[in-house]
Amino acid sequence: MKLSAFKFDLPSSHVALHPTENRDESRLMVIHKDTGEIEHKIFKDIVDYFDEGDVMVINDTKVFPARLYGNKEKTGAKIEVFLLRELNKEMKLWDVLVDPARKIRVGNKLYFGEGELVAEVIDNTTSRGRTIRFLFDGDEEDFYKMIDRLGETPLPKNIKRAAEPEDRERFQTIYAQNVGAVAAPTAGLHFTQAVMKRLEIKGVDIDPITLHVGLGTFRPVDVEDLTKHKMDSENYFVPESTSNRVNQALDEKKKVISVGTTVMRTLESSVSAGGRLKPNEGWTDKFIFPQYEFKICNALVTNFHLPESTLLMMAAAFGGYDLIMEAYQTAIKEKYRFFTYGDAMLII
Repeated sequence: MKLSAFKFDLPSSHVALHPTENRDESRLMVIHKDTGEIEHKIFKDIVDYFDEGDVMVINDTKVFPARLYGNKEKTGAKIEVFLLRELNKEMKLWDVLVDPARKIRVGNKLYFGEGELVAEVIDNTTSRGRTIRFLFDGDEEDFYKMIDRLGETPLPKNIKRAAEPEDRERFQTIYAQNVGAVAAPTAGLHFTQAVMKRLEIKGVDIDPITLHVGLGTFRPVDVEDLTKHKMDSENYFVPESTSNRVNQALDEKKKVISVGTTVMRTLESSVSAGGRLKPNEGWTDKFIFPQYEFKICNALVTNFHLPESTLLMMAAAFGGYDLIMEAYQTAIKEKYRFFTYGDAMLII
């Protein structure tokens, strides 16, 4: 499969800059893989497509305010530091991106807030990447409180506006629990307590996995031959309780619904030789594109993704390339909203 197969014209006006007023009132396109039928619904209608014994798997990762603005020592030059992942808890070592990178060298000290948080650059990793060590005496809880106070919601660059106070809540699922993501698992942003309760009353089991979404989610593919693309690794955890419920649903021929591409990558990274889900934790760099053969899920909830993105490729692998690309053209014509704060698609 070639990168150019996933190119399409997306008017910039179709990229959602803000979420809908109510999470569960975004639009929902329902795509039936077996018939090719496309339905136009509202997200809260998703409950109608599932029954007792079905299992819905969600990603309970929690986004932290990973974008920090500070100043370089001596010159006072303004710098942006984007926290990617913690490398060592005790030493407070972090893998980060810096901007402007040309000004940030090994040995520089960076000051945040009124100088109550200081970091030292200790290594170069890529052109924009650095390893920094925070010089902070408090415990882990105090450190994260400081990051929470000084940091900004890490909206992706394609949302061309500054982060606003309400993004703290809306760039987060209502079931977020485990801190570690720098981007939201966007399919989950549409769920409300009311939708979750209606699913529960219907007998649908809702079970978590954790995958800490990294910036690699948005990294562009720069090779035409997709077999040569390498995904960034992301940390994941599949609890035993979730694997047991998923496997029971598979044995009973029930639906297993993946809420988002992050859940799909996690489940497909943890398949036993017998084609069942196993409890697991580790790092995954699995890249899913057509003609991938899925082992676990038979339904996928996802957003409308940008051209040539790995997320679109996974949706096309799951729903069938021709059908999904046709659905995307329909979405553009019908003015569906794309990207993080956009509308949702259910592929069944």
